[in-house]
Amino acid sequence: MSDGGVVLLTGAGGYVGGRLRERLEADGVRLRCLARRPENLVGRVGKGTEVVRGDVRDSAAMDEALRGVRVAYYLVHSMGGRDYARADREAAATFGAAAARAGVERIIYLGGLGEGPDLSEHLRSRQEVGHVLAESGVTTIELRASIIIGSGGISFEMIRGLVDRLPVMITPNWVRTRTQPIAIEDVVEYLARAAEVEVDGSVIVGIGGRDQMSYGELMSEYARQRGLRRLMIPVPVLTPHLSSLWLGLVTPVYARVGRQLVEGLRNETIVNDDLADRMFGLHPRGASEAIVRALVNEDRDFAATRWSDALSSRPSATTFGGRTVGSRRIDSRGIIVPVAPESAFAAIERMGGERGYYYGDRLWRLRGLLDLPFGGAGWRRGRRDPDRLVVGDTVDSWRVEAIERPRMLRLSAEMALPGRAWLQYDVDPREGGAMISQTAIFDPVGVLGRLYWYSLWLIHGPVFRGMLRGIAREATASQPLPTEERAP
Repeated sequence: MSDGGVVLLTGAGGYVGGRLRERLEADGVRLRCLARRPENLVGRVGKGTEVVRGDVRDSAAMDEALRGVRVAYYLVHSMGGRDYARADREAAATFGAAAARAGVERIIYLGGLGEGPDLSEHLRSRQEVGHVLAESGVTTIELRASIIIGSGGISFEMIRGLVDRLPVMITPNWVRTRTQPIAIEDVVEYLARAAEVEVDGSVIVGIGGRDQMSYGELMSEYARQRGLRRLMIPVPVLTPHLSSLWLGLVTPVYARVGRQLVEGLRNETIVNDDLADRMFGLHPRGASEAIVRALVNEDRDFAATRWSDALSSRPSATTFGGRTVGSRRIDSRGIIVPVAPESAFAAIERMGGERGYYYGDRLWRLRGLLDLPFGGAGWRRGRRDPDRLVVGDTVDSWRVEAIERPRMLRLSAEMALPGRAWLQYDVDPREGGAMISQTAIFDPVGVLGRLYWYSLWLIHGPVFRGMLRGIAREATASQPLPTEERAP
């Protein structure tokens, strides 16, 4: 597809669109991304990707955006508002008409599985958009998917929110409805291949993973992989409205959006033919592997984050419990020191072992003693070398997970915890010195993990703050220490 003309991607800043953008760029596609706010995509797209401003409801803007385009991806839809179905229908009609005028050969659209007279308003609207696009006269491939499993996706985050927070769940009827979950990687693969697959006119293709299961079974599988025991008590009285309010309280999903999701979950969303197999020849993952991949991808993306980039440019108060990113709890702060980045990093790298942690050593040793009865690493391992670290080295009850000298050091905790923990240091050059950023990261498992984090918050704050100041003192070798400190 790299020499097959321009490809237009709408929704490039969204969950599916963002993943597809990366895939198309890796394939060398001549890509043009449409965005209402192009500035939000600048810096995220590849070097050869064009970003244009426009709204799918603006006919003139679409004529400009679609000029010279061979394939157009339509990954735009609404899930809120009083009349979102009408707005989506009109937007699709405007886009389809502009695509026909521009001579676009193919429109690729991602809709939702489901059929029957009692189809939810949300699914009915999604399918109506596909029908409107096909009516434009441009060959339209409408891929219909069930629940998409991937880190950051709204369906996956709803599962995580429910299972992580609720040891006992009062479940409505919709958790027993059959679905066919599909991994985000497989959705992206279908979308990418749809640009070249042979078709004779517009077509609707149902896509799904290897397994058919209920939403409740999907939650149980997530709980198993996270090592959680969860009790589900089914009741017939929870309406979609009550369920959406409940979701709004215990998950990241807003009640309004949750209601649209819940109404859709009352319908079976399974693939009833083999058209996808015959057209694409793919072998999608099962639900268990999809969840594994979601957690692995989340770890990878999270590890690649430069937390120093997220620090505020001016002092600000830290809310109780720190920041929340996905399921993780974050305590992040920084300090500027008047030394070169290499000197700042050397002080960080010398931490632990006989030298200690520059602050609260007695508390760290006490934590190590408490760790032993529970099978943790304790506090007697020390470190291999007093000055230099390599990946895999132990630092007392920590292990070096990543090191990029003199830029970043990440330690993973090997103490007994109801979750996983990391301590990361980033060093960035500043005029006249360096910025040391310290980030404590905790990925709690279940309610016990959250109780652990919040119960120790009042201790963690002074300890981590004292450690950061101690590192600064070590780095400056008794030079006066600036008072500029930030704790977003």
